[in-house]
Amino acid sequence: IRRTAESIAQSAGATAQVTIDTTTAVTYNDPTLTEKIVPTLREVAGASHVSLAPLITAAEDFSRYQQRIPGVFFFLGIVPPGTDPATAAPNHSPRFYIDEAALPVGVRALAHLAVDYLSRRQ
Repeated sequence: IRRTAESIAQSAGATAQVTIDTTTAVTYNDPTLTEKIVPTLREVAGASHVSLAPLITAAEDFSRYQQRIPGVFFFLGIVPPGTDPATAAPNHSPRFYIDEAALPVGVRALAHLAVDYLSRRQ
């Protein structure tokens, strides 16, 4: 990465300095906040479509926010019908493909979560 960045910069008459951060914060769902948002998610998506996932070791930039404020990271089921989620291409893959019909559910979920959260804070 360093060599590539430096070579590209040099070809344009510039310099590059690459800093690689090898630490990653843990993505952790705050239990209290999780308990508060699950009812909203069940209302929006339907109770049968919301479940608490087992712990996983995913690393996301989202965890940087969680170093300052409590947060909840959740997945939106976007695997196309007839596709086994276990064999579907992962999010950061060039073969990643989604069922776009799921996107309005995600938008509604985020909108409802924002309204519910803000109305509780008054």
